[in-house]
Amino acid sequence: MDTFVIFKIRQQILHPDLASLYNNIGTVDGDMHHHSTALSNYEKALGIYKKSLPSNHPSLSTSYNNIGATYFQMDRYAEALSNYEKALEIFKKSLPVNHPDLSISYNNIGTVYENMNDYSKAYSLYEKALEISKRSLPESHPFVIKCESNFNRIRQKL
Repeated sequence: MDTFVIFKIRQQILHPDLASLYNNIGTVDGDMHHHSTALSNYEKALGIYKKSLPSNHPSLSTSYNNIGATYFQMDRYAEALSNYEKALEIFKKSLPVNHPDLSISYNNIGTVYENMNDYSKAYSLYEKALEISKRSLPESHPFVIKCESNFNRIRQKL
């Protein structure tokens, strides 16, 4: 069957694979700094996921994280924070307490607070990110190193 026909069929039934496609297109748009197009594609993906998956499915978190990252790149911190927090809430419900994705979410939220000059909130979030990453990843993992760097930087600012 023709790929375009499959795309059209999935588009009509709101298949999660179509949402993944929109997420991937949004990522390419974001890499090219086409933020409004990226947001549009991420929001399409989120809409499909909301209609086709349970409310605590990690794929929804992925969409919220992507939307948050795009708003962050646009210096729209309130919108970034809102989306990152939605992603974190879903991850908390759907993942084990030491899952690396939780660490990534805490780190993302901490970064927003740091950019908003709320260093005390950033400190506690970076601390959580560091604790989880150290329990769930090897000590030499690049994300553990990033979490340590973020935590040490914010500690110096305080």
